[in-house]
Amino acid sequence: MIAGNGLRWILTAVFAVPVMYGTWRACAPGSAVGDRVDQVFHVVAGALMIAMVWPWGTELPAGPQVAVLVAGAVWFLGSAPLRAATGARATASAAALPHVVMMAAMTWMVAVMGTAASGHGGGVHAPAGAHVPGASGATLMRLAGAGPRLAAVLLAVLLVALGLRWLARAFDRMAFVPRGAPTPVGGEGAPAHACHAAMALGMAEMFVLLV
Repeated sequence: MIAGNGLRWILTAVFAVPVMYGTWRACAPGSAVGDRVDQVFHVVAGALMIAMVWPWGTELPAGPQVAVLVAGAVWFLGSAPLRAATGARATASAAALPHVVMMAAMTWMVAVMGTAASGHGGGVHAPAGAHVPGASGATLMRLAGAGPRLAAVLLAVLLVALGLRWLARAFDRMAFVPRGAPTPVGGEGAPAHACHAAMALGMAEMFVLLV
């Protein structure tokens, strides 16, 4: 999807951060089953974003990707309140919403790219609002039409907001939590927040490039 090799590698590195961290967390001894499932979905999402960065990513079938992403959204939304302590279910559900939003945003991106790649090439516009104009510019694919472009802009803004929020939380935990201290109640540690921020901001850049 990205035309320039430099930008491809930068975004690949950005998305590789949550992939590597999620893999480590999923394999860490003592992790709860629910936490492992969380990390597996984070790893899969990051890997799919890496695939979208490269032209060969458009060759991957969209159906299985959409199915996995929808399953991830359902998991985060449904499992959070069930795993929370009594009285904290509303807070847990609210904390899971950003992950649901990111899964939904990825689902939309996969659907748009898959539709364009499966039936259109050159400068022909796809019904979903995307076209493949060749290797000009920063991206090999851009959205056509006010509706899809507006949706991409809104998603980019939302993802930037989520990314900055996670980044701020990462800095807060690095500044105020001594090494070895337990994770603050109601939140994850600084590395987890930093990885979420990298994922959200990288996705925001991808949506900007679609416009």
